Amino acid sequence: MVNQAPHHSARPSGGRRAVVVGSGPNGLTAAAVLARAGWEVDVYERHHSYGGASASSDILGPGTIVDLGAAGHSFGVASPVFRDLDLTSHGLEWVHPEYPMAHPLDGRPAAVLHDSLEATVAGLGADGAAWKALHAPLLGDIDTHLANILGPSLVRWPPHVVSMARFGVRALWPSGALGRALFREEPARALFAGSSIHSILPPSHLLTSAFGLIFGALGMTRGWPVARGGSQAIADALVSVLRSHGGRVHLNHEVTDLGEFPGADAILLDLTPRQLLELKGTDLTDRYAGHLKRWRYGTGVSKIDFLMDGPVPWTDPRVGGAGTVHVGGSLAEMEHAEREAKAGRMPDQPFVMVCQQQGADPSRATGAAEGKTVLWTYAHVPGGYDGPVGEAIETQIERFAPGFRDRIVRKVATPPSALESWNPNLIGGDVAGGSMGGLQQILRPAPVLSPHRTSTPGLYLASSSTPPGGGVHGMAGLHAARAALADAAAHRRRP
Repeated sequence: MVNQAPHHSARPSGGRRAVVVGSGPNGLTAAAVLARAGWEVDVYERHHSYGGASASSDILGPGTIVDLGAAGHSFGVASPVFRDLDLTSHGLEWVHPEYPMAHPLDGRPAAVLHDSLEATVAGLGADGAAWKALHAPLLGDIDTHLANILGPSLVRWPPHVVSMARFGVRALWPSGALGRALFREEPARALFAGSSIHSILPPSHLLTSAFGLIFGALGMTRGWPVARGGSQAIADALVSVLRSHGGRVHLNHEVTDLGEFPGADAILLDLTPRQLLELKGTDLTDRYAGHLKRWRYGTGVSKIDFLMDGPVPWTDPRVGGAGTVHVGGSLAEMEHAEREAKAGRMPDQPFVMVCQQQGADPSRATGAAEGKTVLWTYAHVPGGYDGPVGEAIETQIERFAPGFRDRIVRKVATPPSALESWNPNLIGGDVAGGSMGGLQQILRPAPVLSPHRTSTPGLYLASSSTPPGGGVHGMAGLHAARAALADAAAHRRRP
């Protein structure tokens, strides 16, 4: 049973107590790891429900399940900490669509990312050999690459140096430039660049190839599944682990002053730098606070969820079998749209992310919604842009699915301001906890060697503003929890 108000039980003799502020996947992961290690753990959440951006609701009406934030989970199914916590034994079930991803194109068949390298290569024609040469080195050793990429810092000596060096040769490139250099035709170029845009950066930026490579490799090895019953199931499983070790979650409790936790041995914050700076009682040094004040938030998203009276009428029927659809047209079109959004201008033809979870998970529309289709979409927009985007999203989808508008029964728009009001970590609609551009991709949230420790002993940052960045994988929470455990062990060893 979730506690609605603070409750502090007597601490076991010699035990340690942790407080976690924020119940997103990173906060809940940190809490579960510490509780499993024998700590007394309390999680505090301002909202009436837990889960952060991994939450679901019936906002499209009775019988619907709508993911309010994250939807597809290529990193979730591959997450080392989710596997270690054995979330599937706590009710989480990953279900896979027919295809991980598709990218519709004008006047020709869509580019399709299959769940195997061989099938993807076969569908790319003349560019199949180049696609294989680019991705095959990752697929044969995906767990090694994940250990490098999902580690606690990118400015450390990686655990697998040779693999990291091989990856880096390709990853450093802008995805647009690498795509043009390696591929002769638009399908392979668009398929690669569309995956790279999960960085929420234009394909002309350095290091965007890293995102194209890893998302493609994950799709062809682990897939891009969804959580049966909605992304809320991931948070539910984490809370189940936490409770099984005696941890507690306190809802409707907004923390504004860390002074209310005088006996805590560690406080872990699933917050971005702006919220950390607004807290009282942090005792941050001026130098560290100065770094946080310079933190930059990036391109936002504006979300629209649709209830349809049937499937989306994609021109290429295979697109209907894809869990994730990148609606952005050609590489050149995507580059232009992402540059415009990053520069603060609303693009006429924005990059639109579409998730079709229902193909793998029929529970998304049942009962009163039987026979309907729940469709999740968002467009990349300038940070904080609250202007209308519905027409632009619908036009982009209609372009590749004529008759789409005629099937809309209901829609709910959630612009950046509404996203931030629901989840204050989503500042200006930024779903990555801060821009991934420039040094912020590597030095998150400050140029320090231990990014999950703040300048205050016992105070840790456990959010997507720390390595390894955005996504529902819990790894930032794991690294913050490990830092707290290491500090406690070092304290015990002191004479």
